[in-house]
Amino acid sequence: MKRSRTAALLLMSTAPLLLTACDRSESASREGLYTSVEACVAQTNDSNTCQQAFAKAQQDAVATAPRFANREACEASYGKEKCAERNDGASHSFFGPLMTGFFLSQMMSRNGAAMNGFNSTPAFRDSNGGWQRPATGAGGVYRGGAGTAMVPVNATPNRAVTASRSGFGTSGSSRGIGG
Repeated sequence: MKRSRTAALLLMSTAPLLLTACDRSESASREGLYTSVEACVAQTNDSNTCQQAFAKAQQDAVATAPRFANREACEASYGKEKCAERNDGASHSFFGPLMTGFFLSQMMSRNGAAMNGFNSTPAFRDSNGGWQRPATGAGGVYRGGAGTAMVPVNATPNRAVTASRSGFGTSGSSRGIGG
């Protein structure tokens, strides 16, 4: 009985090591919220990526920003003079919030160097001063009664980006021992 209990404890104690060894990812991601290309360059020292990310976010903003039937409805959600009339290319006019920033996500190698590839999305500031980004798969959803196409984000613009690593360490390190 004692031997099987010792063997069970021994196996349980090696489980975290086995789970950690399974994570072979050589990369992490970092994401930042920037209000301008200049602010992005100041934090990342990568002018080319910041310019491309801004251009992509600006292009995506037209397609993914919420759409309103009139300026008043848009300004009620995003603030006075923060909305513009847009056209969807098929002669349909609508109002949408102006892009006030952009999110830049970059894949990083384990040694901290930026790898090729990034993702960017537009950022919008609502009338309460909170930041929002389009929900995954959102595309020009008319706002009003039903659900919205925006997700609130708790982020501080123009500051050093944080790294997010995958694997056991991200969840294991957030728990303490004891009680």
